[in-house]
Amino acid sequence: MASNRVILAGTATIAVTFGLARYGYGLFEPELRHEFGLSMAQMGLIGSASYVGYLLALLLVGALVARVGPRPLVVAGGAAATAGMTLVALARGPVALTAGLVLAGTSSGWAWAPYSDAVDRLVPRPRRARALGLIDAGTAFGVTVAGPLALLAYGSGWRPVWLLFAAVALATTAYNARVLPRGAHRPATARGAVGPRWFVRRKAVPLYATATAYGFVGAGYWTYAVAAVESGGAFGSGDAERVTTALFWTLIGVAGTAAALTGHAVGRFGLRRMHTAMFGGLAVAVALLGLAPDAAPAVVASAVLYGPLAVSALPAVWSYRVFPEAPATGFSATLACVALGTISAPAVLGALADARGLRAAFLATALVALLATAARPEREPGRGVRRTGRACVPTGRSPSLRASRTR
Repeated sequence: MASNRVILAGTATIAVTFGLARYGYGLFEPELRHEFGLSMAQMGLIGSASYVGYLLALLLVGALVARVGPRPLVVAGGAAATAGMTLVALARGPVALTAGLVLAGTSSGWAWAPYSDAVDRLVPRPRRARALGLIDAGTAFGVTVAGPLALLAYGSGWRPVWLLFAAVALATTAYNARVLPRGAHRPATARGAVGPRWFVRRKAVPLYATATAYGFVGAGYWTYAVAAVESGGAFGSGDAERVTTALFWTLIGVAGTAAALTGHAVGRFGLRRMHTAMFGGLAVAVALLGLAPDAAPAVVASAVLYGPLAVSALPAVWSYRVFPEAPATGFSATLACVALGTISAPAVLGALADARGLRAAFLATALVALLATAARPEREPGRGVRRTGRACVPTGRSPSLRASRTR
């Protein structure tokens, strides 16, 4: 079935481009920093540079997707992931390492937004919000796989693991080239041309602010969480420490698979409530590493709480509600704001960590997440509940459900 194939292709692509090509940097940050003799601030600058590539790819996707369709852009993202991770595996100096990480970092910018159009074209309307949730949860699957592979890297070196990442990216790219539709797509709700004014609408303001904060918090956590856990020493030192930090990363991924239910949760509880719960939870998860990275229960709680919130499809679902007439173009604008946050976080937090310590950096990140709860979506008119037997059923047609039906 075409809809199932595109969901599988999308989930695999997000697993590769985010879970491996983009966030693998944070998992292996201690090894990379020690092997290439870099400081925390320098690693932060490299991380920010990789997000600059992500932003540039997003801008190109926004301009091209309406003309060429999702297939060539997703394939370009897979090719960038394959080539970039191969270059990282072969790097012998900081310049080659940076080039590989930047190239790999662009892959998620190429690949994520086009799936809004692919889902709009191939997935039946009632399943579209849930399909987006499954695709976005691909990050969690990639992170889950990366954690155990980090254990292999501890004994055999990290380079073979990055070559394996590249091979997985190549296979995923080939599958997408086979199943994604050819040609451009014009949604049934499209109205007129898309110009600069099209992006400036009142409903988009809190979305853009939220997306920027989401990028900042996520980049900070993914880049420095392993370093914080190792510096805290909650799991001892040496072999035991490396094993448990890899398991910490895997736990984030396993918990993150719950994000596949985001589309269902938004339909049931509403976007506004889910937004508040998401950023309140992120603030707690990040603050735990700032307050108690030396306490094993706090570290485990942080991973379990952060996983499903960090890979939530909420930005995708909200973006579609704001830009239903051109899903991928609108989502590209949303992701550009995410990119602004991700570009600034590694460099800013790396410098803060060198000056004040990693705990201060994580507490500052938690504050950003807490402030983001104020940039909420508009209230959903007509939402309420009526009881049918023992179940509570939303009344009316909520905007979130109506948006999912027009995707």
